[in-house]
Amino acid sequence: MTKQLRFYGGIHPMEGKVAQSVAIAEPPLLETYLVPLQQHIGAPAKAVVAKGDQVKRGQVLGEAQGFVSAPVHAPTSGVIRDLTTCLGPSGAQIPALILASDGEDAAAEPMPAMDWRQATPADLKLRVAAAGIVGKGGAAFPTVVKLSPPPNKKIDVLILNGVECEPCLTADHRLMLERAADIVTGAQITARILGLSTIILGIENNKPDAIAVMRQAAAGSGVEVCCLKVRYPQGAEKQLIYAVTGRKVPSGGLPMDVGCLVQNVGTAAAIADAVCLGKPLYERVTTVTGTPLVSPGNWRFRVGTTFAEAIKLAGGVKEDPAKIISGGPMMGMAVYSLDIPIMKNTSGILLLAKGELTQFEVRPCIRCGRCNDSCPMGMMPGILSVQIENQRYELAEKWHVMDCIECGCCAYACPASRPLVQHMRRAKAEVQAARRARAGK
Repeated sequence: MTKQLRFYGGIHPMEGKVAQSVAIAEPPLLETYLVPLQQHIGAPAKAVVAKGDQVKRGQVLGEAQGFVSAPVHAPTSGVIRDLTTCLGPSGAQIPALILASDGEDAAAEPMPAMDWRQATPADLKLRVAAAGIVGKGGAAFPTVVKLSPPPNKKIDVLILNGVECEPCLTADHRLMLERAADIVTGAQITARILGLSTIILGIENNKPDAIAVMRQAAAGSGVEVCCLKVRYPQGAEKQLIYAVTGRKVPSGGLPMDVGCLVQNVGTAAAIADAVCLGKPLYERVTTVTGTPLVSPGNWRFRVGTTFAEAIKLAGGVKEDPAKIISGGPMMGMAVYSLDIPIMKNTSGILLLAKGELTQFEVRPCIRCGRCNDSCPMGMMPGILSVQIENQRYELAEKWHVMDCIECGCCAYACPASRPLVQHMRRAKAEVQAARRARAGK
């Protein structure tokens, strides 16, 4: 077994995974889908359809623009009603298409199925790119970019992320229970592309059923299932790498700098679909949960399904939610509209009741050090926070604010209720703006 190492810091918040026993459901077709053309980090896809065009499920609606980009495919068949913009989880407007379903769900001609054992790594990588696959764990980084490390960055370990340490979310848990064989196949395809033989799947010990199912599916495949101690944020890339390999990603570095590639289990399943079935990425499993909901659960939503429709499928609400979050309570983003569409990286929709929220007054730092003890990156959030309050962004940069993964451990542990994560986000934005300004001179 792979050695289990405990990363520095971290916390153990309430898990709240009430939907973990609810099987993945298939929602009915909707009349309309609001399909964003930017469902990934990088340049938005460029629309290749026009208003009034007839399209079929799986047809390309937007082509990738540049290396760090990904194509977008139709979630069903129908007519392009309009080219517009929509609200993203961050609050920014992004380009989008309105697709009116014809109710037939007719599929476009699929990409030819491939025998991944015989196909060349180059052809497999082209298929991943054509299918529009991005990281489904939240970052939405185009997967083909991850699979294309520079020649001097040799990857020798593939780590599958089945940790799902974010409270309330259960989509990956259910995926491992219901599509274990596809996850293993996707991992093997990824290993063939990268030319490596070491594959490790990390799962926290609070998912014994997923551990058992994945071990059975992985038998004889070369995929090793590693049981990890329950500790948030165990699923963060750098922490997961250290836990299963003992390798430390340097400050400002990437997993490839220590010979590792981390891939979410949902991404692995999407790779198997693209290669073995010729199916592009136009749907994903998302958890819809929270106390105000009538029926929390997990659904395989088509991209472009709005939050409002997702909540309807969960039976609606039995009380007005006080807050709605895209993602989980630790790293998710609060949203102010239900017209936001589900995208390739929408892992969850969380509704919180009024009694679950607290109103607090921010107080001065008391130098207790709890934020330092909980920070998984070994930073000093309290001191950084004071620097940022005083707009000393250049000093915060020297104190490694750019290494912050915005996990929220520091704010969770702070007895003075300081908005530490918001401070870090502000500083990172200011540092990036200053870097762009310097580069433009």
